[in-house]
Amino acid sequence: MTGDIIIRQVSPEAIETESFRIIDSEVPEPRPFQGVQWEIVRRMIHTTADFEMLDIVRFGGDAVEAGLKALEQGCTIVTDTEMARRGIPVRRMDPLGCEVQCLMNDGRVTDLARSHGTTRAFAAVDVAVGAIAPAIWVIGNAPTALMRLVEHITEGRAAPMLVVGMPVGFVNASESKELLMQLDTPFISIKGRKGGSPLAACVINALADVILRR
Repeated sequence: MTGDIIIRQVSPEAIETESFRIIDSEVPEPRPFQGVQWEIVRRMIHTTADFEMLDIVRFGGDAVEAGLKALEQGCTIVTDTEMARRGIPVRRMDPLGCEVQCLMNDGRVTDLARSHGTTRAFAAVDVAVGAIAPAIWVIGNAPTALMRLVEHITEGRAAPMLVVGMPVGFVNASESKELLMQLDTPFISIKGRKGGSPLAACVINALADVILRR
């Protein structure tokens, strides 16, 4: 005979607070990340319920400082999916004066992808580099987008303040992140196949929360 399961109704804020408390308790000091880096990794664990993040998250080139500075300046952020764009809520971005865009459904992107025979994700990077020059890129789905962005950076056509590169999957996902990690550009990424739009978006939310509570 099984016991009754009792579920308490709690607010979203209380759920988040308790989730962070549990994560902190299960990853005692000394932790592999400290300060704002830990806040980012903790939110990534919260988003995925995956403690492997402790082993696979990578920060490069003063990524935290660069990301905070970009957000404080009211930057433009470009995402590779609508899911990632919606995962960065306006309630966090509006107080900072930041704008989040996704060009996947932009007519310019559709036309360019069709005429050049590329994916829309690939074409969206080209359009964003030329028309927006975003300070922060959030790529959580398309390896082709990250590889194209790396190419633009390497050839001097793009100079973002931060790249959050976490495409997920089995074809070129891991490889695209390895290319990103070879750059001098500040980045937050993860090793291997894991990733996704919610994971990439939550990194920006963690950085924004640091600023908003100041």
